[in-house]
Amino acid sequence: MFFGQKEKKLFTLTRTDPDNPLASYAQYPFELEGCEWPSVEHYYQAMKFGDADYREQIRLAPSPKDAASLGKSKKHQKRKDWDKVKLIYMTRGTYIKCRTYPEVAKMLLDSGDTAIADVSQYDYFWGSGRDMRATNAFGQMLMDIREKLRTELN
Repeated sequence: MFFGQKEKKLFTLTRTDPDNPLASYAQYPFELEGCEWPSVEHYYQAMKFGDADYREQIRLAPSPKDAASLGKSKKHQKRKDWDKVKLIYMTRGTYIKCRTYPEVAKMLLDSGDTAIADVSQYDYFWGSGRDMRATNAFGQMLMDIREKLRTELN
């Protein structure tokens, strides 16, 4: 830090931390698209596929980690538009979780205007990467949801 510079605050998390209520791996069941999803990760991974039976298999996976493993399957064809819509599904699931669980929304709102970063070293889309210069789509998505919740709750 240089003389005269203000230190920036940063709220950090990892998307895969099952103990952090804001993480996609946190098990906070919610209803969306006619089903109950055990976690945002289950929902996100299932939405990668057009095959309804395989989506159901992912939904019923014992843990978010298992759902993520199923979502990486090379045996099942991913949606062709997945790269274009994946952020929409992660946002939708996370937003519905926040609306279903006021304590999760409060945690997000209580972060104020602090920047949020997913500190995954190896995920350069959802995370901030090793050098904190990656996309950080998960952190940005949480900040966008926080702003939406603020406008709705005021």
